[in-house]
Amino acid sequence: MPRGYMEGPAAEEAERRVEELERGGAEEAPQHRLAVVGSTEDDPEQHFLGWRDDVDPDELFASGRAWGLKVVRRCPD
Repeated sequence: MPRGYMEGPAAEEAERRVEELERGGAEEAPQHRLAVVGSTEDDPEQHFLGWRDDVDPDELFASGRAWGLKVVRRCPD
């Protein structure tokens, strides 16, 4: 017989999380931001170029200033 929607490990984890939040002991997960990484003439290895909010990867690539661009999630440490 199939399990119901709120049975099993998923339900147990949800209940544990609710209890944790009620106690106030839950740590917030680190906030991630979108980062642009890629290669440049100065540094051909992939490296951090800037936050996606501040850097337009399409414009960087079209201008030829950077290549091999990726947008990844990172914690702003």
